[in-house]
Amino acid sequence: MARFKYAYQYYNAITDARASIRQVDISHKHAREIGVAISGLLVDNARDYLTDVVNKQRAIPFGRYKNQVGHRSDSGVMAGRYPQKAANAILKLLNSLENNAEFRGLDVDRLQIVNVTVHKGTIMKRFTPRAMGRATPKNDALVHVEVVAREAGV
Repeated sequence: MARFKYAYQYYNAITDARASIRQVDISHKHAREIGVAISGLLVDNARDYLTDVVNKQRAIPFGRYKNQVGHRSDSGVMAGRYPQKAANAILKLLNSLENNAEFRGLDVDRLQIVNVTVHKGTIMKRFTPRAMGRATPKNDALVHVEVVAREAGV
């Protein structure tokens, strides 16, 4: 397995915990918007928020990738969606982050998400067969997501 580095430059080994998922087949646009939405929240609040997104009770506000995105009735959300697949993947990442923080001896109840970084990964190149012996390319970009959390008040 390849050895990856984290993009976050201000990591402090004493007060911070981090986790990452690599080469996940989710939408990089959805992952980016989820990262913006949960950045700055406590980990417990972020988990509750993403659970509500999976249950379609709260929407993720879309700021950058909002063309042709309908409005939602949530307060403070103009254009928004319910990206369930990406939310489930990032929920698993938050569980991993909590486990890493607990292993390091940090207070899990005071963990605040400091940084969420989303990168495009490897591109899976495939073809869809079409009529008359033709084919159409179908390229999917895998995604890397990194989360760094710090004890609040430190």
